Amino acid sequence: MIRLIHPVAGALAIATIGTFRLSTVLSELFASHATVAAAKGTIPWGFLLLIPALAAAGGTAISMAKDRRAGLIGTKFKRMPFIAGNGILILIPSALFLASKAQAAEFDVTFYAVQVLELVAGATNITLLALNMRDGLKMRGRLRRAPV
Repeated sequence: MIRLIHPVAGALAIATIGTFRLSTVLSELFASHATVAAAKGTIPWGFLLLIPALAAAGGTAISMAKDRRAGLIGTKFKRMPFIAGNGILILIPSALFLASKAQAAEFDVTFYAVQVLELVAGATNITLLALNMRDGLKMRGRLRRAPV
């Protein structure tokens, strides 16, 4: 069961973060401030899906890895503190701040500066999670390893 939960939870986390980013970019580029406020107000509610998905992916990873930390498993584990730190220290506070500012219709320089920070941090987490997914697929034999 763990071997099923882990990839599903990881894919759900990547898809959720991707949805956050897509809704932000599309609403900013093509919609009104009211739509931006609606998108920004919805993102924190998405944490109810994202945080358990990330916890499930991390918990099942620890369980499957046992005490092994060499090779691709070690590489995946080295990325996890950056993913978690980025989420806890940058992404969650940014999303809450932006939701508050958008709800108050305060689309000022601070709003956009934090939004840029959030977009960069989100892209970083998607990249790191995608690298972990790629390495997981390699470990399961679903992707061929590059010749060394």
